Amino acid sequence: MNTTGIGNYGETAACKYLLDKGYKIIERNYNCKIAEIDIVAYDSNDVVCFVEVKTRKSSQFGYAFEAITNEKINQLKKGALCYIKAKRIRCEVRFDVIEVYGNLLGGEFIVDSINHIENAF
Repeated sequence: MNTTGIGNYGETAACKYLLDKGYKIIERNYNCKIAEIDIVAYDSNDVVCFVEVKTRKSSQFGYAFEAITNEKINQLKKGALCYIKAKRIRCEVRFDVIEVYGNLLGGEFIVDSINHIENAF
């Protein structure tokens, strides 16, 4: 399985995790010219959360969130602005990161742990 496949498993696991926490998923893989946003969701306080998901097999080479560069953060903020304008969002927003760690077993990605970092940047 390639990194895209593992990333898709991670995003699916992150969506399930958020749903279990009472979030409402609005969009998945929102694309505009500037950026792709993995998940857009409302939390229980009706805050719009732009969620970047990073999936790894281990933290041996660093934590997943460490792969988010300043350039990526700026890109995500610009992408969120596009989303806010396009959807005419008028409420509080924040940026979260969800780290998904797991292993491949029989061609399927098995999640070991999920770490949700609210207000990551």
